[in-house]
Amino acid sequence: MRYSSVLKAVAYCALIICQLSCSDKPESQLKNEPSPPMSPEEELATFQLEPGFKAQLVASEPMVQDPVAMSFDENGRLWVVEMRGFMSDIDGTEEKERNGRISILEDTDGDGQMDVSTIYIDSLIMPRALAIVSGGALIAEDESLWLTQDLDGDLKADTKILIDSTYAGSAMPEHSGNGLWRGVDNYYYNAKSRLRYQVVNKTWQRDSTEFRGQWGMSHDDEGRLYYNYNWSQLHADLVPPNYLNRNKNHTPTTGIDHGLTIDRRVYPIRPNPAVNRGYIPGTLDEEGKLLEFTAACSPFVYRGPVFPKEFYENAFVCEPSGNLIKRNVVERDGLLLSAHDPHPGKEFMASTDERFRPVFLASGPDGALYVTDMYHGLIQHGAYVTPYLREQTLSRKLVETVHCGRIWRIVPNDWKSTKSLKLSDASSGELIDYLSNSNGWLRDMSQRLLVERNDKSVERPLTDLVLTGENYLGRFHALWTLQGLQLLNAELLFQGLKDANTLIRVTSLRLLEPFVNGSKVIKAKLETELVTNWNTSPIEEVLQIALTSALLDPKISYPLLQGIAEKHGSSPLIRDAILSSLEDREFTFLHQLWKSDQWKAATPEKEIFIEMLTNAISQKKNANEMASLLSLLSADNSSFGWKEKAIISSLSIQGSASSFKPIRLTKMPEIFSISNANIDKTQMAVLSSMFEWP
Repeated sequence: MRYSSVLKAVAYCALIICQLSCSDKPESQLKNEPSPPMSPEEELATFQLEPGFKAQLVASEPMVQDPVAMSFDENGRLWVVEMRGFMSDIDGTEEKERNGRISILEDTDGDGQMDVSTIYIDSLIMPRALAIVSGGALIAEDESLWLTQDLDGDLKADTKILIDSTYAGSAMPEHSGNGLWRGVDNYYYNAKSRLRYQVVNKTWQRDSTEFRGQWGMSHDDEGRLYYNYNWSQLHADLVPPNYLNRNKNHTPTTGIDHGLTIDRRVYPIRPNPAVNRGYIPGTLDEEGKLLEFTAACSPFVYRGPVFPKEFYENAFVCEPSGNLIKRNVVERDGLLLSAHDPHPGKEFMASTDERFRPVFLASGPDGALYVTDMYHGLIQHGAYVTPYLREQTLSRKLVETVHCGRIWRIVPNDWKSTKSLKLSDASSGELIDYLSNSNGWLRDMSQRLLVERNDKSVERPLTDLVLTGENYLGRFHALWTLQGLQLLNAELLFQGLKDANTLIRVTSLRLLEPFVNGSKVIKAKLETELVTNWNTSPIEEVLQIALTSALLDPKISYPLLQGIAEKHGSSPLIRDAILSSLEDREFTFLHQLWKSDQWKAATPEKEIFIEMLTNAISQKKNANEMASLLSLLSADNSSFGWKEKAIISSLSIQGSASSFKPIRLTKMPEIFSISNANIDKTQMAVLSSMFEWP
C-alpha cells in the first residue's frame, strides 16, 4: 500500500472521529473521565522529553496497527510485528483469530516518514517477536517459532517452515518466550525463556541457556545481555551465557540475572488509574499517578552516535502503564554493573495521553532511538484483568477505538536525517570496515551479514583487523565474525591473549576453549600462559580464567583456582566462577585447601568459600565423599578450627531444609560416637538427621 500525506489523514479520520484533547484538564478530572484517542499530531503535543530532544512521527495507523516489536533490516526498512488480536475488547475475544501480521515499512522519498507498507505475512495468531535473517525472518507466532523466506524479492513471505513448536512455552503473551535477540556470539536469545538458537551448517539448532527476563532484550558493547521483569526494571548478565550453571551441584549467587538498580520509582505526568492493581494502597499516589514500575519491558542499551556522548550505553526502559520511558545511566565498577536515574522526578519521555503505550525500543541505521507505541487503551492481558481494571476500562471507554499504533523517532533537536545505507549492496570489504563504526547497530548488522554470506575470502582481512585494527570494538566484532564463519584458529587467539586490550584478551581466551578440547598441545600451551600471567591480570580477565579452568588438567587448574580464591575470593562472582569449574571435583579441591599452608588462617571470604564447597559436596550426595567430609571434623576438640566450623555451619543449613533426604552410609561416622564441645546439640541433631547407616 502507498500513502501520501493526504491519504494518511483521510484514512486516519475514517478510523477515528477526532475528539477534543483532555491533556489540559486538571489531573483530578483526568482520573475519572474517558480517555479518547488522539490523532498522531495531538499525541505528539502531549510528549514531555528530556531537554534537547524531540519526537518525530515515523508511522501511524492504518499503516501500522497494534505494534509490539520492530527491527530494521540491512536496507533501512522497518519490520513491525502487529499483534492485532490483543485485547481488542474487554474479554480479548480476538486472541485466537488469525489477524496478526508482519509489515515492512519504507521511506521512499526520504522525508523521515514511512510512506510504503508491505504486508510480509499475515493470518498470524498473536505474533510477538521477529528476527531478520538471510532471505526472510524468524517469527514467533502463538507458541511456535517459524522460519519464513521471501524467495522472489517482493517483500512477501513465500515459505513458512516450523523450527520449534514449543518455542514460547505458553500462549499467554506476558508469560511466553519472545525477543529473538541476536547476541554478539551469533546466538539468538529470548526473554521469558531458557532457549537460544543458531544456524549450524545451514540448519537451525536449539540450545538451552539460563532463564532471562519477561519482555524484550538488548546487549551492550561487550555483549552483556540486558533484560527485565514487569516489576524490576533492569537486569543484566555479568558473565557470558552458559558458564555459571555448568555445575549441577552449585547454584550461583550472582552473575546471571544481576539487578542493576533497586530503584523502582517512576514519575508519570498524568494520572494512571487504569492499572491492574490501582486499588491497592501504594500503587498510585494521591493524584492517581503510578508510583513504581508495574509493566517494565523492552530494556534497550543505546549504542548510537546521534545522542550526546553521556547517553552512550545508557539503558532505556519502557513503562507503558505509566505512559513513559525511563533513562538509566549504567556504571561499571570492576566486575559489577549498576544503574541510576540521572534525573529523579522527571522521565526521559512521558505523555499526558493515556493511550501512549511504549512497549519496544530499537535503534537503526541512522543511530536514532525508535519507540514502538502500541497506542492501546487496555494493555493488561485478559487472564489477569481485575474487577477494578475491568470497571475502569469499561466506564472510561478504553477499549473503544482499537487497532491503532504509532512508531516514533527520538532525536536531538538539531538532528538532521541522512540517507540510509543499503548494506545488501555493500561489499564484504565495506562490511568489515563497518565493524569499527561508531554506530552499534551498524557493527552488529555488518557482523550478521558477513556471517550469513559465508564468504570465506574474508578470513585474511578479518584477521588483519583483529591484529592491527585501531578500534577495539571493531576487533572484537571481527573475532566473533570469524567464529560465526568457523574461520578461527588457535594461533590467532594465542596472539589475542597477549593483546593490550582486556576485552580482546578475554574474548580470545573464551574462543580458545573449543580448541583446548581437541588438542593436548593447545591445552598445555594455554595452561602455561594462564599459570604465568593470571596473577598480574585485571579482575575481568581473572574471571574468564576461572571459568576456562574447567577445561584444564586438575594438576594445573587446582593451584590456579586456589590462587584466584586467595587473591580475589572477596568477590562473590569470582567464587561462583570457581565453583562452576569444579563440578564433581569439589571434595578433591576442598581436601587440597585443607592441607594448604595458605588456608590455615581464617578470613571471612575463605570461610564463605569453604561453606560453598561443602554445600556443593552435600548437594552431590555421594556417600563416600560425605563420609570423608565427616572424617575431617576432628574428634580432637583442640584442633577444631575455622574450617571445621565452616563445614558444620554449611551442613547444618543443608540438613535443616525439609527437602533434604538422608544419605545412607556404610557405617556410623566417628563424629557421632563421641562428644565434641565445639558442636552444639542442635547442630549435632541436624547433622545426624542427614545420614543413616546400618
